[in-house]
Amino acid sequence: MRHGRQLVTGAVGAMALMGALTGCLFGADGDGGAKAKAPAPPKLGGKRTACELPVRFSLEKSWKAEAVDAAVQDQIGPLAKQGPVTLVCEIDAKPAGHIGFLRVYTGTKGAAAPGGEPRALMRAFVAAENFESKVGFRQTKAGDLPATEASYSVTDPSAGETRRQRALAVMTKSGGVVIHLGGLDTDEHKAMLPAFRLAKKSLETTG
Repeated sequence: MRHGRQLVTGAVGAMALMGALTGCLFGADGDGGAKAKAPAPPKLGGKRTACELPVRFSLEKSWKAEAVDAAVQDQIGPLAKQGPVTLVCEIDAKPAGHIGFLRVYTGTKGAAAPGGEPRALMRAFVAAENFESKVGFRQTKAGDLPATEASYSVTDPSAGETRRQRALAVMTKSGGVVIHLGGLDTDEHKAMLPAFRLAKKSLETTG
């Protein structure tokens, strides 16, 4: 949430540098997501699941999902919104031994689709962070859906701590969806990345 971018040989060199920087931001593993285990991991997002969403995706074992309804949104006020989207689901990693959350944000088709593209939505989401830095964006796929992924840092000025963040944006018939992974610190964030990658790999629309 809020806490708060000549010559042919020269062009080739610049492209290689950009690729190296992107690799540093997103990690060397690229899109090699977590492999599904047998039996298949549970899906979140459909009817009769903890959070009914415009998308569904697989959860890592023991992660616990809870819907963020209108009453909770009112209670937490501005913290319920980030850019054009609103927090609707929190997936707690504590039962799996980590400190952090996967959070799902959604918005109406008009409000959450600036430009009508995942990249525009992702940029608006990250721009709404406080104290963000080292931001990288890349076009990717989430399941079969066109998506934009962001990797960035957020610094807490009072504590002087910097934490890595990862987020993914897709568009659906109902509007935009952002899945965000934070963490207590950078080590916890890295330990929870397999859950983010599993959600990304298994993502599909529910409509």
